Amino acid sequence: MPGRIAWITVAPVKGMALEPRYAVKLEPFGVMENRRFHVIGNGGRLLNGKQLGELQQIAVKWNEADSTLVFSFPDGTVAEGTVEVGEPVTTNFFGRDVDGRLVVGPWSGAMTSFVGRELRLVQCVEAGAGVDRGRAAVSILSTGSLEAMRNAAGISEPVDPRRFRMLFGVEGIGPHEEDEWIGHNVRVGEAVVAVAGNTGRCIVTSRHPETGVRNLPTLDVLAEYRHDVEATEPLPFGVWAEVVEPGRVALGDGVEPE
Repeated sequence: MPGRIAWITVAPVKGMALEPRYAVKLEPFGVMENRRFHVIGNGGRLLNGKQLGELQQIAVKWNEADSTLVFSFPDGTVAEGTVEVGEPVTTNFFGRDVDGRLVVGPWSGAMTSFVGRELRLVQCVEAGAGVDRGRAAVSILSTGSLEAMRNAAGISEPVDPRRFRMLFGVEGIGPHEEDEWIGHNVRVGEAVVAVAGNTGRCIVTSRHPETGVRNLPTLDVLAEYRHDVEATEPLPFGVWAEVVEPGRVALGDGVEPE
């Protein structure tokens, strides 16, 4: 039986709160609104949930059509307006240079006040450039894998999928069955993606997806129960893919290897 899309989430700003979607359009570069912006600190260093878990407390609304951006903070403070860009900057994304422009407006100041250190907001020049693996802009995780982690962690409550910040969740397949798709094309709704590798996990997954506080030792759990898995990246949990055929993907759509 084919799987089905169980959730869709995007992050308009890398490292900030995820935004659930009913449907998205997969373009050759991924989803237009996903990781459209990122945050840098002193020296232009890329910052995300690894260094600043509190970024996940900032809710974001981004409208690509009219360039309106809204940051909502836990204390009720809001920074909003129409995005204008200024000085060009280049940010190192794990060894890959990404061109961007500093965003002019209230957002950098609001982030700085909230976090307590100087931060600046950057918009990527090229849509889709702000994901970790470049054009590998699709990430997939099954609900079965989440259940396997829950069992391995020995906890009673479900593992929140938002910890893993994946574009698509898939239900109706076995635990880690998505690993078997590596090297194959998979139809996802109206689109087709080429699954290229495992998604290696980092410390961000140990953080609560709303507070940013570390409260589940996901990396220790993965190191224990997946230590003997042959994978393209260490601590594998989920897979990443590139878009082969663009198309619309909605909740409930089928997911099946071709």
